[in-house]
Amino acid sequence: MPPLRKHPQTATKHLFVSGGVVSSLGKGLTASSLGQLLTARGLQVTMQKLDPYLNVDPGTMNPFQHGEVFVTEDGAETDLDVGHYERFLDRNLSGSANVTTGQVYSRVIARERRGEYLGDTVQVIPHITDEIKSRILAMAEPDAQGIRPDVVITEIGGTVGDIESQPFLEAARQVRHEVGRENCFFLHVSLIPYLAPSGELKTKPTQHSVAALRSIGITPDALILRSDRDVPEPLKNKIALMCDVDIDGVISTPDAPSIYD
Repeated sequence: MPPLRKHPQTATKHLFVSGGVVSSLGKGLTASSLGQLLTARGLQVTMQKLDPYLNVDPGTMNPFQHGEVFVTEDGAETDLDVGHYERFLDRNLSGSANVTTGQVYSRVIARERRGEYLGDTVQVIPHITDEIKSRILAMAEPDAQGIRPDVVITEIGGTVGDIESQPFLEAARQVRHEVGRENCFFLHVSLIPYLAPSGELKTKPTQHSVAALRSIGITPDALILRSDRDVPEPLKNKIALMCDVDIDGVISTPDAPSIYD
């Protein structure tokens, strides 16, 4: 039996933020807020957004569909969430903070045309996922000042269950395997809808979303519950039980008048 791999406890920690049930739940602001809290604790934090669309960058996309483009210090046209990251972290990021499916496929196809795969049959797994992994792990390298981040927060765009985001989730699962479970944390943001006629908050959509995530090999370590009102303790206990998450890791985040509240 081969010896078990040992991962250094001082290695950069990777925190992945995914979303379920519907889009526009606030994954970007959740990730940004976590980054700000960790920075306030004295940690070096960097962030990255993985976008599952086939555009190379959002520069040619209709801003009414996808939001305003954010231009980084090095001139890259990136997702607007990168702007949230910069404001909450109070630091400049580069174009590597935004990875799209279009960029990944363009890179893999270019390498195939140059013969770099030595005749291999190029596939989503392992070639596409390896390219995504390399871009995630590159964020843990020292920056221009030689400072290695303590934490890399990676937001996975899209919704769990979508075809488009599957390669990114698979890559994240493989990153956890490579860096070690003790160096990786999965946070899942999910919707708890309120049904006005019955006056109930419903947990079933979140249960199904977590089940979809677990079906691809990822068990979330914590859940952010998005709703228009606070989720009561009995429902949080139910979600913790049904989703196999510690009760301390089930966090209610009701709507607020401002992102600064």
